[in-house]
Amino acid sequence: MSKQEKIKEEIGAIKSYLGFVIAFIITIGAGVIKIYLDESSDYLLWLGIIGVLVLSVVFSFLAKLMHNKINNLEDL
Repeated sequence: MSKQEKIKEEIGAIKSYLGFVIAFIITIGAGVIKIYLDESSDYLLWLGIIGVLVLSVVFSFLAKLMHNKINNLEDL
């Protein structure tokens, strides 16, 4: 496998991970909204908010990594 093909495979894998992270953010976000509207548990509400924030940071990191890989692909 050439270096270019390897980088393309890594970009594809990162795209999949980004999809999972987005799905988790949407799911946890919906749960946080439901907990907020029901006024049921402050602990779970804050845990969900922190989870969404952490996943947002992970998303940003993966997006930056993917763009760096794409730029490295251009240099080849």
